[in-house]
Amino acid sequence: MTSELLSLTAAQAAERTRAGDLDPRELWDLYRERAGADDLGAYLWLPDDAPEMDASGPLGGVPLAVKDLFCVEDVPSTSGSRILEGYRPPYTATSVRKLVDAGAPMLGKTNMDEFAMGSSNENSGYGPVKNPWDESRVPGGSSGGSAAAVAAGLAPWAIGTDTGGSIRQPAALCGIVGLKPTYGAVSRYGMIAFASSLDQCGPLTRDVTDAALLFGQMTGRDPCDSTSLDYPADPRLPSAERLDGLRFGVPKELLDTEGIEPGVRAVFDTTVKRIEELGATVEEIALPHSGHGLAAYYVLAPAEASANLARYDGVRFGIRAEAPDLLSMYEETRAQGFGDEVKRRIMLGTYALSSGYYDAYYGQAQKVRTKIADDFRAAFERVDLIVTPTSPTTAFPLGARTGDPLAMYLSDVLAVPMSLAGIPAISIPGGLADGLPVGVQLAGPAFSEFEICDAAYALERAIGFGDLPWK
Repeated sequence: MTSELLSLTAAQAAERTRAGDLDPRELWDLYRERAGADDLGAYLWLPDDAPEMDASGPLGGVPLAVKDLFCVEDVPSTSGSRILEGYRPPYTATSVRKLVDAGAPMLGKTNMDEFAMGSSNENSGYGPVKNPWDESRVPGGSSGGSAAAVAAGLAPWAIGTDTGGSIRQPAALCGIVGLKPTYGAVSRYGMIAFASSLDQCGPLTRDVTDAALLFGQMTGRDPCDSTSLDYPADPRLPSAERLDGLRFGVPKELLDTEGIEPGVRAVFDTTVKRIEELGATVEEIALPHSGHGLAAYYVLAPAEASANLARYDGVRFGIRAEAPDLLSMYEETRAQGFGDEVKRRIMLGTYALSSGYYDAYYGQAQKVRTKIADDFRAAFERVDLIVTPTSPTTAFPLGARTGDPLAMYLSDVLAVPMSLAGIPAISIPGGLADGLPVGVQLAGPAFSEFEICDAAYALERAIGFGDLPWK
């Protein structure tokens, strides 16, 4: 019975619980037991007792893993940082509340790179997460705990956040599906902020149907978040079997990125052929400013982080260092509480915003961001969707890039342009290279999530990737 339940996708399990063919408590107990035996470092917190089960909602009582960046009332919410150790918020993030109300009880809080700053989940203040395909390798980041939990069968589905690739890249490295929505499609209220003009919440799931189902319950205007918007379409599940009539664009600038591994390129080329076999046309397109995306991102995101993280001073919440005076307390708290990568980005961002450098760095980066968004708008006048690899590499060994920040940052080079433009993108498994998963990314214009999911669903069925490294 256990193997049968584990084989169910979240959507299949929800259908059975709503029909009365499956007790949601049985599903909860299975996943809670598996999560409790987690040896990947995927979870940071698990509840002692099961919550009330409601199978009548659209999510059918199927338990949900939640990235530790989301505030949940009276539940430890640390954003993977020692500076927030022991913090229990007095409120719950809108996106989490919506999903719980729709029938997805929270299974636990998942590990992550500290304040979502990282591409390997090695920057967590609570230890790294291991990739379930090969425990000597990283799961990607920053939502690595959520991705590893889904891939290893420690959760039926999960949510994470994506600032510059933090849903899509770990999804690719763990062989699952990750959807980054349009900026503003999902409320950011209750998400512990990294870079407020980029952060967005989205699902990490076993397949595209699960991603569309979960995403459909997350959208909508929230009076607590002025950047959130009314979503212009009703939720629906993907059903396309072919891609007839669709036009796909392959951006030359991103495909010429240095460092794309041969195995990744081979899987991508095979995927492009499958797209054509399904009836779509594929053409080369230009995104002329996308090559500057990574440089612009690592000015803009740290600049916003330096402002957002100024609130962690040892006074209002989190840890407080013992010190002889107030200024020393500030300094010691931040020195002890923040990890090396967070300190690095705070310093980068503070420098970029400082007097005499603002226009040269932050101002120029904003201009590049505008150019990148314009490039995408122009491209979508010619094509319906854009396809690229999600990550230039498969999962790399733990510790391989911790001493080289630039090499780590390059992990997101194919994902960052979509984040800067604020457009939606999904990563689906395209196949294996040397036994490790390779992700393929589909991006579309703003608020085209369900169209993207339709295309990804047809492609997913054609690829037939069904392997997951169950423990």
